[in-house]
Amino acid sequence: MESIIELVPVFKEKIWGGRKLETEFGYEIPAGPVGECWAISAHPAGDDEIASGEYAGRTLSWLWDEHRELFGNCEGDRFPLLVKIIDAKDDLSIQVHPDNDYAAEHEDGSLGKKECWYVLSAEPGQTIVVGQRAHSREEFAQMVEEGRWSELLNEIPIKAGDFFQIDPGTVHAIKGGTVILESQQSSDVTYRVYDYDRKQDDGTLRPLHMQQALDVIDFDRAPLTSGEVELTGPVTTLEQNECYTVDLVRVGEDGDAAELVVETPHPFTCISVIEGEGIVNGREVKKGTHLLALSACDTLELSGTMQVVLSYL
Repeated sequence: MESIIELVPVFKEKIWGGRKLETEFGYEIPAGPVGECWAISAHPAGDDEIASGEYAGRTLSWLWDEHRELFGNCEGDRFPLLVKIIDAKDDLSIQVHPDNDYAAEHEDGSLGKKECWYVLSAEPGQTIVVGQRAHSREEFAQMVEEGRWSELLNEIPIKAGDFFQIDPGTVHAIKGGTVILESQQSSDVTYRVYDYDRKQDDGTLRPLHMQQALDVIDFDRAPLTSGEVELTGPVTTLEQNECYTVDLVRVGEDGDAAELVVETPHPFTCISVIEGEGIVNGREVKKGTHLLALSACDTLELSGTMQVVLSYL
């Protein structure tokens, strides 16, 4: 078994999606508005297949269940992370995610959804919603009822290279004209607060989940003011928490070395090439390549001119 595998992404049609997964990343995607590439996923709603090798055609969830030794015998009843590219041609709904405890009780044993965003591109002047200004569920419900969105929502100007950690209980929304790499817990639980009264293909409105949202919103969380990232060298840790660590790795850019060795003493490492091209452990990669390094891979040897995001436990 190879120590690094490539997966076949699952693509998701979304009412707010576009075509940039095809035009900017070169993926073959379905017709219509496609909003998400589930690039590394073992979630039941999008379980990636292994692209080649001994287990070609098997799913990532199967590999996790049947060959846990390849993941360093990591504990857990499911592969814990999910890596996506999100192409938002239009605004996503105003939404919030639950934590593990609430999701386990109310969503049939699901994980909660802690996630983070690395902005790959954004139209000039674009903003993103992270946080809200109400101090209680009653105040929040009243502001929603009265449509006082500009008062309620915390909007932050964004540009490529910004990063945001979105904890459960944080009201958020990606705005149109934005492409994001998302690393998250393997969960698909979303509570919509507002969806702009958009109709689906069958003419119905997408459901809202106000009561669940009010249950899980963290009204004590102070809104963020910026997603600015301070680079600390060729490897910058963007986020480190109990669910995942996310690193930005730069090779051959702005004076960084064209060859780099990164130690990966983890049960697995999700590898996402977000810009440029090069070589990873002998494999040719380019923008849009996603690989999964298994526990037997204790170092990554990178060369070329590229930016790579690593996500791991």
